[in-house]
Amino acid sequence: MTFLHSSTTLAKAHTSRTATPLSYAATVVCIVLVAVDLRPAIVSLGPLLPMIRAQFALTNTQAALLTTIPAVLMGVLAFPAPWLAHRFGRDRMILLALALLMTATGLRALAATTFELLAATVAVGAGIAIAGALIPGFVKQSYPRRAAILMGIYAMSLGLGSTLAAALAHPLALFGNGWRFSTGVFALPCLVAIGAWMMVARSQAEALPTQLADARGSGIPIRNRTAWLLALYSTLNNVLFFGLVSWTAPMFREFGMSDATAGLVLASFTAAFMFGNPAAALLSRTDDRRTTIAFFALLALVGTIIEAVSPGLLPFVFIPMIAFGVGGTFTLTMILPLDNASTARDANNWTGFVMGIGYLAGSFGPLSIGMLRDVTGSFAAPAWLLASVALLTLTLSPFLQPHHHRAARHRSA
Repeated sequence: MTFLHSSTTLAKAHTSRTATPLSYAATVVCIVLVAVDLRPAIVSLGPLLPMIRAQFALTNTQAALLTTIPAVLMGVLAFPAPWLAHRFGRDRMILLALALLMTATGLRALAATTFELLAATVAVGAGIAIAGALIPGFVKQSYPRRAAILMGIYAMSLGLGSTLAAALAHPLALFGNGWRFSTGVFALPCLVAIGAWMMVARSQAEALPTQLADARGSGIPIRNRTAWLLALYSTLNNVLFFGLVSWTAPMFREFGMSDATAGLVLASFTAAFMFGNPAAALLSRTDDRRTTIAFFALLALVGTIIEAVSPGLLPFVFIPMIAFGVGGTFTLTMILPLDNASTARDANNWTGFVMGIGYLAGSFGPLSIGMLRDVTGSFAAPAWLLASVALLTLTLSPFLQPHHHRAARHRSA
């Protein structure tokens, strides 16, 4: 243990001497390159589910596990991620997570059994979970005054990766004669992401003593009412996002669309989601963002009600409307924890708590939709489930005031 500690200390001292400052613009580019890589391994499966189901003889419920498992891991591992970052180093853990994501994505394309398919999916979820939980803390520490817009760019980049995966998955499967080639291709961008974050890690090496000194914080906000409200808000949005990403293409195929057109509907969802991401950051000028929260929730509600009442009505209009609302809400779920944090460690703790519960509980969205589809024989009940979730999101919006505002109001009273 002493040798291990000494080696770590020497390594930190060396990186501190060789640190190379990175400009704000270069840092933004690196964040984008990493974020683009954090969703294709999940989203690309949607257009390919018929092929995967046929090969492995999966039911709708079993197929939903391919999206549910990563979401569960994104929830479970968000809780220990701040501790792992403090114990082993944030940048080291992000690089390890990206390497795991690359390896698991490649191995999943080679899966010969259902067990291997699901095991690789577990590893995919673990890589995405750890990297995604730690980036907001980096943003809070490095650019606290630009955190909202940076998180908007980060979320938009997640949407860009999702859009590319949704649009390219089916054509790549046709080109490569199957789903294996299509899913395996998405392991390659991980190399770019790893290289990008190595540049960030190098530029942050000089700040390591400060980063370690910032171990103080309020801890995981498990007793904070605002934190629980944000966790519920995140949960509802994840039910909508993962449910729609998993089942939009299969639903419209059931309505008679071709595979290619259904894939384009999914791509329209992820594209509108991508544009909704920065819109939320631009529209909310203060850290009391309740009006913005209500606006994006209302868009999602209107779209889901229309699709529930009249399935298949103008999908290239109302599916993007839902996605724009869900995209804006997704950005807000990452900004709101930072609004309640005062240090980088607090940001990691709040983000880990909100994302942990949000992803873990929200992961049951795809599974619930798959089970409802199996039980009822149609997507009518799942469509109304999504509309109900959107309504709850809107109902929650008046209560999402930052907790320090509420505390200040009580003191003045």
